Amino acid sequence: MCPYPYYEIMRKSKDQSYLRYRMALSAKEIGIKPTARLFGTTPKTVRKWLNRFEKDGFEGLKDQSRSPKHPPCKISPQQEAVAIALKKQLPSFGARRIKILYHLTISEKALLRIWRKAGLIRRKRKKHQTKKDLREIKSKWRLFEQVEIDTKNLDDIPELWTQIQRLSLPKIQYTFREVVSGLQFIAFAQERSISFATLFAQLVLNHLKECGAKLTPGRWQTDNGSEFIGAWNAKQDSIFTKTIEQIKGLEHHTIPPSAHRWQADIETVHRLIEDEFYEVEKFKAREDFLAKTYSYILWFNLARKNSYKKDKTPWEIMHNRDPTISKKIVNFPPVFLDELFIQNLDKKRQGGYHVIQHP
Repeated sequence: MCPYPYYEIMRKSKDQSYLRYRMALSAKEIGIKPTARLFGTTPKTVRKWLNRFEKDGFEGLKDQSRSPKHPPCKISPQQEAVAIALKKQLPSFGARRIKILYHLTISEKALLRIWRKAGLIRRKRKKHQTKKDLREIKSKWRLFEQVEIDTKNLDDIPELWTQIQRLSLPKIQYTFREVVSGLQFIAFAQERSISFATLFAQLVLNHLKECGAKLTPGRWQTDNGSEFIGAWNAKQDSIFTKTIEQIKGLEHHTIPPSAHRWQADIETVHRLIEDEFYEVEKFKAREDFLAKTYSYILWFNLARKNSYKKDKTPWEIMHNRDPTISKKIVNFPPVFLDELFIQNLDKKRQGGYHVIQHP
């Protein structure tokens, strides 16, 4: 009787083929059953390795794949090609999002395996740290209890840089985000300016009021950029702050210096629009840039399900919270703030233009 059973030796052996080779030689010399007793295994195991040795020699003693030869759900070359093409087109999209958006029948693990084999898995560029997930607390807030406004550099996106130079596209994005629903509005300019930030806030406020949004009481949060607070040593509130707080019940809050985690919600959509839009789209002209941005924002607010908000879209969350809000609230076309600012100045010179209208 073998003091060490065959299967225990196999688990610890670095060269399993040699042990099977000795087993096959023993079976040919003394027989199958005596060899099974000698190696501490079953006659069936001895017979299997003896047959493989006689058929294929030493190569037949190596482990063979246990996967089915004709699997019922085997991924076809056409499915692999589709998966690879989608990943090349949308390099920053994850397996789950591509599977949902394009109704793929391939599992997320299979998609990752295909992309890894094709060398398409990459690490995302990370520009800001995000704060600890507080979605359970935020989900208990009411709509518009807190909104965030921030700006984003567009000229540091490699895929967009050449198009900015060639088409004179804007370099700064102004972003508004409602924290509870994730509703997002954006506008553009060539630079950061308190005039442009104030104009953006006026446009958003007018739009929200027209759609029946209950804005008060509420906090509008920004960082301490000069486009929001004016000069760092100003002794009175900026025009941006006054524009917000002219509505009774609204307050403008600024985060502590360098505390970017306080703006985690808006930093998240800045990363998403870079991954899902700026890195993917190609533009023909400034008008095409605005049109495609408009389509993206409508898709984001109406159709894009947020996995961190129980797979609901911003509009679904808003409508469930307040059915009286008009669906037009998601319809906020992006504009070039610098151009609109000059147009409004010209209209004021021509005679008494006071209320800023969204184009």
